[in-house]
Amino acid sequence: MPSSKRPILITGSHRSGTTWVGKMIAKSPEVAYIHEPFNIESTRPGVSGGKFKNWFQYINSENENLYYPSIRSTLEYRYALIAELSAVRSLIDVARLIRDSSRFLYLRFKKKRPLIKDPIAIFSAEWLAQSFDMQVVVMIRHPAAFVSSLKRKNWQFDFNHFLQQPLLMRDHLYPFESQIRAYTARPPDIIDQGILLWKIFHHVIYYYQQKHPDWLFFRHEDLSREPIRKFQQIFDYLKLPFDQKIQKAIIDFSGTQNPIDVIDSEESLRRDSKANILNWKKRLTKREITRIRENVVGISDFFYSEKDW
Repeated sequence: MPSSKRPILITGSHRSGTTWVGKMIAKSPEVAYIHEPFNIESTRPGVSGGKFKNWFQYINSENENLYYPSIRSTLEYRYALIAELSAVRSLIDVARLIRDSSRFLYLRFKKKRPLIKDPIAIFSAEWLAQSFDMQVVVMIRHPAAFVSSLKRKNWQFDFNHFLQQPLLMRDHLYPFESQIRAYTARPPDIIDQGILLWKIFHHVIYYYQQKHPDWLFFRHEDLSREPIRKFQQIFDYLKLPFDQKIQKAIIDFSGTQNPIDVIDSEESLRRDSKANILNWKKRLTKREITRIRENVVGISDFFYSEKDW
């Protein structure tokens, strides 16, 4: 496809700013935002008929037959009406069906450029790019910021979701297998869980950086310090106009008039992005920061230097 029409994938580790980036790009009238079709809890079957059983599902040429048709339908805004009808349990579900099916019909009629925002698709990014000619933007975040965000929300993770995917373990996560098995048998505290997750995600991101120079990689911190200049680079990469209306929206969502820290909600995207960068120093103890820093060495050095701590 011409680069101005190619589907877009915004991925990276969760809690790395993928929603912020996706929502700002979707301010373009040419783009339609699709929220996390790989999410096994919140995505409706009408929007994404893919039956994902595991968090962070890995798709490659060996298992693509299970997922290709449903993802293609999502990117083409073809609503899976029968699948959604089978999941209807209330009037709220009926209202959602009408809303989502109408939206997909409108987007298909308008030929909007699909943007999938999905950190849960991080391990499938390579397959998505190859199968659907997607342009890929990958977000990176400081290890302490990532772990502090998990701690704040107390987001525990069952590492068995990795072990139940032999292809993922074989192709990407084999360096961490012994630790994953140990954490599955005996889950550690949220800090150690976050450390291992950060290492796993950024190990794969570093692999992507070496193999895919045509993808765009951004540190959350750089975007937060200079949102206008960095978003200009993203819009240029995607061949999207970067007009004053979009710039104003970015300023509205990232300027100093916003709070430094907020409780997650629809409005949580609005924050003083620059002041938010070092919030992890307030959320974590000095001992926790030391533990994180000592355990991410070797991978974090590819992304962050001494001054970033």
